Amino acid sequence: MAWFSKGRAEVDAAAKRTLGRGVFRKCTECAVTLRAEEFTANLEVCPECGAHFRLSAEAWAELLLDPGSFEERDASLRPVDPLHFVDSRAYSERLVTTRKKSGVPDALLAGDGAIEGRKTQLAVFLFRFMGGSMGSVVGEKLTRTFERGVELGQPVILLSASGGARMQEGALSLMQMAKTVAALGRLRDAGQPFVSVLLHPTTGGVAASFALLGDVNIAEPRALIGFAGPRVIEQTIREQLPEGFQRAEFLLEHGMVDMIVARHQMRSRIARILDHLLG
Repeated sequence: MAWFSKGRAEVDAAAKRTLGRGVFRKCTECAVTLRAEEFTANLEVCPECGAHFRLSAEAWAELLLDPGSFEERDASLRPVDPLHFVDSRAYSERLVTTRKKSGVPDALLAGDGAIEGRKTQLAVFLFRFMGGSMGSVVGEKLTRTFERGVELGQPVILLSASGGARMQEGALSLMQMAKTVAALGRLRDAGQPFVSVLLHPTTGGVAASFALLGDVNIAEPRALIGFAGPRVIEQTIREQLPEGFQRAEFLLEHGMVDMIVARHQMRSRIARILDHLLG
């Protein structure tokens, strides 16, 4: 092939790759390739095999709540760097970069809403902000969510997707585990339900505190749920773990979650649960 023909072929191939990028998606579970819009239209669930991929917090609020009912709370809260923590980069720099990249100030979206006319408090983790890690601001926003539930006499719905406590804030992030659970206790004393929805993944300090303390614990199919990851546990105990360990189906079988609900049925199932708990 002449050099100009070869060069032209490489340009054409690159153009095809560029045109295809973002137009098609390959399911990592069943390997089917479909138009990206088919995944989007199906709530980020593979139309072929039903594999659930990550849905944004904003999309979750739109999916679960009555149209136009969501009003965000505590949007002005911003994390700081009290420990002046530095790993490969300064935490203060990482916060700035992550805010710009994610378009959100921290890893929790919270506010007022309604499901089928019933007023409720909703909080959803933003995994795109540092893996949904829980720092002092996430803990404060979630605590305020529980407190609004007490004050307004409303149930709380929480959707968790997190890698756990944020190491850059040290003990300040670990304190949020006790703080949020204490606030949840006050919600329970007030007789208001807490519905906890465990998305993929729900791990670390989030799983070890409030995420598995729902009056009803719901998991999405195949969600990874647990404190330490499977590889860490295997290396620690030097044993091979059972098939499907820490997946939603394994937890359901062993009584750790109450039900597994596919994304398309989540709104109606939560509404029915609230009707049952509140009458």
